Amino acid sequence: MDQSRLVKISKYLSKHLRHQPQRLGLTLEPGGWVLVDALLAACARHGFPVSRAELDAVVSGNDKQRFGFDATGTRIRAHQGHSTPVDLQLEPAEPPPLLYHGTAEQFADAIRRDGLLKMRRHHVHLSPDRATAERVGARRGRVVVFVVDAAAMARAGYAFFRSTNGVWLVDHVPSAYLQQA
Repeated sequence: MDQSRLVKISKYLSKHLRHQPQRLGLTLEPGGWVLVDALLAACARHGFPVSRAELDAVVSGNDKQRFGFDATGTRIRAHQGHSTPVDLQLEPAEPPPLLYHGTAEQFADAIRRDGLLKMRRHHVHLSPDRATAERVGARRGRVVVFVVDAAAMARAGYAFFRSTNGVWLVDHVPSAYLQQA
């Protein structure tokens, strides 16, 4: 399949499954789920037809595993990154001692001062290893990686969640728990 087409579909899905489902006339079910047939029909109605084969390719081929099907293959969701209200039905989980956050250099001073803020999303996204954090942060230029003392945060009562694709989520990371790698 044409890789550039799959990237366009992935971006379209991110926009509508994470941020603006209502623009396609969709309502996210608990867990963030949408019926696959309803999604495909909505895409076609809005001038962006997507085949089931293309959808399957985007879900299976996305290196960040942004999307997933339910066990029956009849529903799809974005695993995290939502700005629209949705209950992802995540259970608190014990984080590893250290987690990582990669960001563009231009944001590093604000992060050192204010900590990591979720901004317009539901959670701050953290990576389980430095290499992943570097990849995530490199999307916007020169990358700075912060190490998060997740064990100390957990002891202090902060709740962590692990999304299906391995991204760690937390409401906020105060600067006291951050160190530049």
